[in-house]
Amino acid sequence: MSPADHPPTAADRPPADAARPLTLADYETAARPHFTPAVRDFLEGGAGDERTLAANTAAFDAVHLHPRVLAGHQAPDTTTRILGRDWAAPLGIAPMAYHALAHPEGEVATARGAGAAGVPLTVSTFAGRTFEDIAAAATAPLWLQVYCFRDRGVTRALIERAERAGFEALVLTVDAPRLGRRLRDLRNGFALPEGIAPANLTGDGFDSPSAHALAEFDPALDWSVLAWLRTVSSLPILLKGVLTAQDARRATAEGAQGIVVSNHGGRQLDGAPATLTALPAVAEAVGRACPVLLDGGVRRGTDVLTALALGADAVLIGRPALHALAVAGADGVADVLGIVRDELTDAMALTGTGTVTAATPALVTPAPAGPAPAGPRVTAGTTGTTGTGLRTRDLHASVSDPVLDTMNFLNEITTRYPDAVSFAPGRPYEGFFDTEQIFTYLRHYVDHLHRQGSSPEQIRTTLFQYGPTSGHIRELVADSLRKDEGIDVPPESVVVTVGAQEAMLLAVRALITGPDDVLLASSPCYVGITGAARLLDITPVAVEEDEDGVRVDRLAAAIHAERARGRRPRAFYVIPDHSNPSGTTLSLQARRELLDLAEREDILLLEDSPYRLVSPGERLPTLKALDRHHRVLHIGSLSKTLFPGARVGFAVADQPVTDDTGRTTLLADALSKIKSMVTVNTSPISQALVAGMLLTADGRAGELNKATAAYYGDAMRVTLDALEDAFPPRERTALGVRWNAPSGGFFLSLTVPFRADEPALTQAAEEYGVIWTPMAYFHPQGGGEHALRLSVSYLTHEQIKDGIGRLARFVRARAATNGR
Repeated sequence: MSPADHPPTAADRPPADAARPLTLADYETAARPHFTPAVRDFLEGGAGDERTLAANTAAFDAVHLHPRVLAGHQAPDTTTRILGRDWAAPLGIAPMAYHALAHPEGEVATARGAGAAGVPLTVSTFAGRTFEDIAAAATAPLWLQVYCFRDRGVTRALIERAERAGFEALVLTVDAPRLGRRLRDLRNGFALPEGIAPANLTGDGFDSPSAHALAEFDPALDWSVLAWLRTVSSLPILLKGVLTAQDARRATAEGAQGIVVSNHGGRQLDGAPATLTALPAVAEAVGRACPVLLDGGVRRGTDVLTALALGADAVLIGRPALHALAVAGADGVADVLGIVRDELTDAMALTGTGTVTAATPALVTPAPAGPAPAGPRVTAGTTGTTGTGLRTRDLHASVSDPVLDTMNFLNEITTRYPDAVSFAPGRPYEGFFDTEQIFTYLRHYVDHLHRQGSSPEQIRTTLFQYGPTSGHIRELVADSLRKDEGIDVPPESVVVTVGAQEAMLLAVRALITGPDDVLLASSPCYVGITGAARLLDITPVAVEEDEDGVRVDRLAAAIHAERARGRRPRAFYVIPDHSNPSGTTLSLQARRELLDLAEREDILLLEDSPYRLVSPGERLPTLKALDRHHRVLHIGSLSKTLFPGARVGFAVADQPVTDDTGRTTLLADALSKIKSMVTVNTSPISQALVAGMLLTADGRAGELNKATAAYYGDAMRVTLDALEDAFPPRERTALGVRWNAPSGGFFLSLTVPFRADEPALTQAAEEYGVIWTPMAYFHPQGGGEHALRLSVSYLTHEQIKDGIGRLARFVRARAATNGR
């Protein structure tokens, strides 16, 4: 019989050998007694499937990975981001029918195992458990594999049911819509055992493993099916079974949001390429338009890294998951996925690959010779056509990093829907700017230089030449900090930067010296620090905030955990006041505890503080103003407070640094050295403009921002009032909608009863004319999936009221159709 007489458990796991770790092959061997010959033949497929598997595994065996030494990376990071969700590894479970043949709980147990491993499960249309039961057990993304039936109503009902259950994407099987002649099943007279049937399909033709393929599938599918599916669901659509560059380009042109390179969805042609052989041409044709996944032949972690190197964003694993399910249930599934992830981590370490996105074709030899992309490829920025243009995967991994992609996606949405009310940009309000002021401020600074005794020639040099790397206006910045913030530091500790973003980059580069050094960051956090770190092949360690901001006990625990791993925590990044994105502000007690912890644990605090002077009311002291032991590297911006387009920021780095000879300088000097190799200096004209603004108010930037702070405070109040009106308390509770109420700054966070991801954002912009930012963008290690960020700074009060009304209509509609 099948499954085995007793439900498999973790105790049935193959015995471990101290001399050799478990592999997927061990699970395959252990699974054999759990199946009758007829069931085993059905699960393993027909002769064609055997040839396909052999071709796929042979393709992996023909490729070799290059070892690298002294790569200087931290422990390899296997996390990846697909369709707006973070996965623990670039792995998922491929769609397979009737998991109950392997385990009494079927797909429910598989979902638990996938969730424990932190990777998604693609559920077959012919699952033996209901979508609702599977979703109740799932803690990781669920995708639905879709076959298009002759009766489109059946397909529609399946999709709608899965979407209500919380599934996040559709995987349309597009290679020949039939399973082929399964000769072994015909010879065995195979029929599904009693009690095993497709749980989500009803009606004649769905009680036989072959009848549904031969009689119920629509044999005349064409590209119009994508448009039809979009009328059924707003979920992302991936096409499974693409093997050529031509089809890949057509898929992206038709709006597919993902491609699965797969060659065993239907009857295969003799000589059809192995999936790995087809992958490079498909990935090349797609570029970064959508994620590319590979399904077929993956049996080792080295296979995963090989697929990543040749253009895949992730891989799907099929039969090994069923073998593990049969042997040890959900624990077995999690174990198999963990084995592959561990092998991938080892392979990344041995090849000097720090992150998933760092895998490039240079890792492998020889690269499979797949079909060449059909037609010439045009490289952006060129005229004419050429086949020798650079590919994204030939560039640094940060270019393809999801953190950078998220901002590009947001900009694309904003451009595509210009009439939408956008709560996305954290920009200052333009109503306070006057073009003529530029000339006034420049004149103020020139007059100041003249009063300081500079000759006309010296003034000309100051304005037209490069100037000192640390900046012309350090004295004015230090004076302003003393008057506005009570921060008393020497000008020599100030480095004037190209916005606060450069200050972050310089600080991270100076402090994180090797793979064992750790940068910690509050989560959610500003994407600028995450992006700067990843440009430098550094993955920040997230410390989760609560509603009042970062908790010092969580930071202490994170520090101790990293030290237990043999690593050295160096710095913690935090925005104490009206943070971006959540809007939280740390209490005075929390600030003092944070400083005490920094002194006790010997770390630095990277304090980012751009919103203080543009917020109304009393200001708590900055961390730097409270700093008595040089534990705070203060990062400031004059963009929010004075002149966004000037792009002037600064770092205050007064920490003493002693070299091997005993000579002591300031950390600011080290930042200046790095800056000299990055931007050389900050624009003298930009410095002159913001200096002129400071001089008009005797160095008090706070005085210049009284009106703007009041305006932003009113904008926040109008937003909060509009939310109160749009979501009355009883409805708010019923929907599960809530928000915080920041006392200042530009941002607040709104929690919603559905995934606030890119598909939801697209729907909000397209159908309701409102744009926001997914909070998941701001969580370096996952989180925030059910929250969104609203920025109130750039809109008029009328636009805010209109936009909140649109947002409320969208939230109600999405909650009603999504159900989760």
